[in-house]
Amino acid sequence: MNELRYILGGPQGGGLETLSELLSWAYAHAGYGVISDREYFSNIKGRHSYVHATVSAVELPRHLTYPVDIVAAMDAETVFTHFDDLRDGGYIIYNSDDDNVSFTSIPSMERDLRERLTSEFKELGVDGTVKSVVKYLQSNRKVRVVGLSFKELLMEIERREGIVPSQASRYISTILAGAVAAITGINEEDLDYSLKRRFVREDLYRHNRAMANIVIEAVKGQFGSELKLDKPSVKVSGVLVASGNDVIAMAKIVAGVRFQAYYPITPAADESFTLEEYEALGGEGSIVVFQTEDELAAINAAIGAALTGARSSVATSGPGFDLMVEGLGWAGQNEVPVVVTYYQRGGPSTGQPTRGGQSDLLSSVFASHGEYPRIVLASGDHEEAFYDAIDAFNYAETYQVPVIHLVDKFLANTIATIPLPNLDGIRIVRGKLAPKGLTEYKRFDLSSVISPRAFLGDYVMWYSGDEHDEYGHIDEDPINRIRMFDKRMKKLDMIEKEIPEERRYSYFGSERPDIVIVGWGFVKGVALKAIEELSGEGIKTSYYHIRMFIPFPRESITKIAGEVSVDKLVAVEHNYQAQASRLVAMNTGITVGKSVVKYTGRPIYVHELVNAIKNIMRGSVREVLSYGA
Repeated sequence: MNELRYILGGPQGGGLETLSELLSWAYAHAGYGVISDREYFSNIKGRHSYVHATVSAVELPRHLTYPVDIVAAMDAETVFTHFDDLRDGGYIIYNSDDDNVSFTSIPSMERDLRERLTSEFKELGVDGTVKSVVKYLQSNRKVRVVGLSFKELLMEIERREGIVPSQASRYISTILAGAVAAITGINEEDLDYSLKRRFVREDLYRHNRAMANIVIEAVKGQFGSELKLDKPSVKVSGVLVASGNDVIAMAKIVAGVRFQAYYPITPAADESFTLEEYEALGGEGSIVVFQTEDELAAINAAIGAALTGARSSVATSGPGFDLMVEGLGWAGQNEVPVVVTYYQRGGPSTGQPTRGGQSDLLSSVFASHGEYPRIVLASGDHEEAFYDAIDAFNYAETYQVPVIHLVDKFLANTIATIPLPNLDGIRIVRGKLAPKGLTEYKRFDLSSVISPRAFLGDYVMWYSGDEHDEYGHIDEDPINRIRMFDKRMKKLDMIEKEIPEERRYSYFGSERPDIVIVGWGFVKGVALKAIEELSGEGIKTSYYHIRMFIPFPRESITKIAGEVSVDKLVAVEHNYQAQASRLVAMNTGITVGKSVVKYTGRPIYVHELVNAIKNIMRGSVREVLSYGA
C-alpha cells in the first residue's frame, strides 16, 4: 500500500502527543511523507483528544480523509468516538481491560455524542460496551482486532525493568506505538531513532525500547505486518518534521526578527514558545520574546520596538486580535512596520478555543476604525508559511505598513514533513532608511509616498494617534489632512503596482475545467487531493488559491472567470459566509454564487469535499460539511 491513514486517540494530557511524535518521526526517518492534525478540547487534562494522520510512500501529503486504516485507542472513549471512522477490514488497537466499560459511564463524553451513540447502538444491536462494539466491528465490518491488556503489559515492564509501579502508566504511549509499528512494518532502526529522540535520558529510552519490543513481538506474532507500506519514493533529499507554529518561528528567525510580544492564547502561543528557545542566537544577536499582561500591551510593545528599528511582531488569535485593533490603527496612522501573525480559530467571542476556522478574514481586512493601508497575506501549507513569514517583514518595512499574516489553527497544530527550506533566495529588505547627519528630519515627509525611516534616537521626532504634519505634530488643518491621508493611502497604489500578481495567487489543475474551486489557507491541501480524485473520475477540476487579500489578485481571477464562466466557480472555505468570495465580489464585481463551507472547527476532509463538489455539479448551490469528531 502507498498510503496509510490512522487515528490515535486518548485523554488530553495522557501522552497522545508523545505517541504521535514517535510515529511521525519514525515514518519520516524511514523516508515517508507524514501529515498529522491534532484535535483537542479546551481542557488541560482529561477530555478526548485525537491525532488524525496520513502517511504516504509517494508524496509529502497535505490532506486528510476518512475512513482510516487504524484506530489506536488509549481509552474506551476513543473506541466509542471513532469506531465508525474505520474502513472495512481495518485495525482497531485497544486496551482489552476496558471490555466491560459502557459509553454511558464516561463522564467526559459530550451529551450530544452520547445521544447519537444511544440511537446508533440500538440500531446496530450492540449493548454499548467496548466489547460489544469491537465484536460488531469484527463480525460486520471484518475489522482486525488487536486487544492488548495494558495492565499485563505494564506489569511485565515493571518486572523486566524494575520500574516503579506508580510510573508504569507513562509507557502507554509506547504500547500503542509498538502495536502500530508492528502492523505497518516500521523497522527497528526507524523506531529506535524516534525513541532516542523523544527519550533523551538513557533509562527512559531503555524502558520504552523494552516496552516497544514486548508489544511488537506479541502483535507481529499474531498479525504480522499486514499494513506494510510500499518502499518510499518521495523525491526529497532532506525534510523538516514540524508544526506550522514551529515553521513560522523558524522563518521569523531567518527573517531577522528581534522582538516578539505575545499574550498566551491558543493556538498562537506555541510559536512564541519556540522563539523563546532561541532567544540567544550567539554571534547572530538575540531575540526579545516578551510575554505581556494582555494583548493591548502586546501590540503596543511591538509597535514601540518597531519604532526603534527592530524587526518586530506579535502572534495572536481572534480574541487577542480584537483587543489589538486600536493599536493596529495607530500603527497604520504612524506608518509603523509591524507584523501580526494571526492564528484563526473558531469564533465569535471565546468560540472554540482549540478548533480551527477561517472566519477572521473580513475582520483582518477591515480591522480598526478609519482607513489606512495594510497588507494581508494567507498561507496554505507549511512551506508557504515559511516564506510568507519572511515576506511579511520585508513588505512591512518596504511600505511602512502593518502586515497581517493569516494562518489557520489547522496549519498551526498540524505536524508535517516538508522539504528543507531553500535559503539561497532569501532576501532581507529593510526599506527606505533615513541617512545619517541630516540637519532636519521630517518623519512623514510629504515629498514621497514612502518617507525615509529613522529609528528612535537617531533624530528628534514625534508620534501621535491624532492626525499630524510632516514632523509628527498634531495638525487638524483640512488641507494638511488631505495631504497626509493621500500620502498614506497612495501606498496601496504602490503596493498594487509593485507586488506581482503571480505572488498573490496560485493555480492548479486543468486549464479547461468543468469546475473551479476558489479557496485559501488550509483548503489548499485538501483541494489539490480532491482535484486528483475528481479528475480520475472524469471531472476536470482546478483550484484557484488566494495567497494575498491586500493586494488582491483581481486580474487573474477576473481572467479565469471570463474564460470558464462564473457559474463554474465554487468557494470552499472554513467559515459560514464564504468570506473570500465576498472579497472577490468587492474587488472584481464577480459573484461566486456556489459554496462548500465547514464551520464545525474541524478541517475539511477529502472524501466530503469530493462528494460536495459532485453535488454542486448536480445543481446544489451550497454544501455544509460536518464530518469529524
